[in-house]
Amino acid sequence: MQLSRNLGTADRVIRLVGGAALVVLALMGTIGLWGWVGLVFVATAFVNFCPIYRLIGLKTCSDC
Repeated sequence: MQLSRNLGTADRVIRLVGGAALVVLALMGTIGLWGWVGLVFVATAFVNFCPIYRLIGLKTCSDC
């Protein structure tokens, strides 16, 4: 399976900022272990690919 790009810029920024916030809150002990889910959002922002989007056929980028 090839990881073809399926995230737009706004989607990537939201994933990166939101995911990083969850990880920071988890590190501080504010929200508990589930905050580590933010790592998934950060990773998908960096690789510019979301496997769930691929399953449902969604693309948020205009040029992919």
